[in-house]
Amino acid sequence: MDEIHEPQRVGFIGAGKMATALARGLCQARFTTPQDIVASDVIALAREQFTAQTGAAVVESNDEVLRRSDVLVLAVKPQHFRNLLTELEPQLGPRHLIVSIAAGISLSTMIDTLGAQRRLVRVMPNTPCLVGSSASAYCLGGAATADDGRLVERLLGAVGLAIALPESLLDAVTGLSGSGPAFVCLVIEALADGGVKAGLPRDVSLKLAAQTVMGTAKMVLETGQHPAALKDAVASPGGTTIAGLHELERGGLRNALMNAVEAAALRSRELGAGK
Repeated sequence: MDEIHEPQRVGFIGAGKMATALARGLCQARFTTPQDIVASDVIALAREQFTAQTGAAVVESNDEVLRRSDVLVLAVKPQHFRNLLTELEPQLGPRHLIVSIAAGISLSTMIDTLGAQRRLVRVMPNTPCLVGSSASAYCLGGAATADDGRLVERLLGAVGLAIALPESLLDAVTGLSGSGPAFVCLVIEALADGGVKAGLPRDVSLKLAAQTVMGTAKMVLETGQHPAALKDAVASPGGTTIAGLHELERGGLRNALMNAVEAAALRSRELGAGK
């Protein structure tokens, strides 16, 4: 029998797209309920969209979010993070598990302001949490316990894959799975454009492109085979696929994607350094 858990009281400071996607995913997975979620944001439109898409309450006061939550998700831009920590520090209590999803912000940065006695978690989620298919990594800091780690794994596992990693690797995760959905969307769009150029209707081409990417990713995860082996299985001698692969190599697709991940990871480190 599955273990039964009480819904968690989750507060979001910052109600942007990532916070909204995570909140929706947590409700869909029954980790919590809209009645147990509250969010704040300085932007009225963000508050309106958050409550419209999640059914959860939104408030203007960060203090109100702290009062009504046990798990506190900090989802503000890295440039505003340090000022937010200074504001929150006097109101934080021992019950608060503080989960940061701000790109590049280190645990040491949080400890410098909040103190090592706080229960801290640094997380890098991605937007597919909205459809229960996120790829997230996390690490614990401060006074966070093993139980806190299990709670975070359950929180992130409710909306996809969750992997505990050393903090030194989280900038790389940001570059790969954090920014990766944008890169993959660009690939899907380009494949669909290619289908249109070859004569397919736009709606049909987009569906085929998206399903092809999803199905191929599922094959990689479920078969355990290396992508190169799956690629070679499609590329018969003198056939259509090897002709297309040759053009991708000529265009530098592999190099471009590697450079994109590296650039995003570097930018994550820069944001953490306040640049």
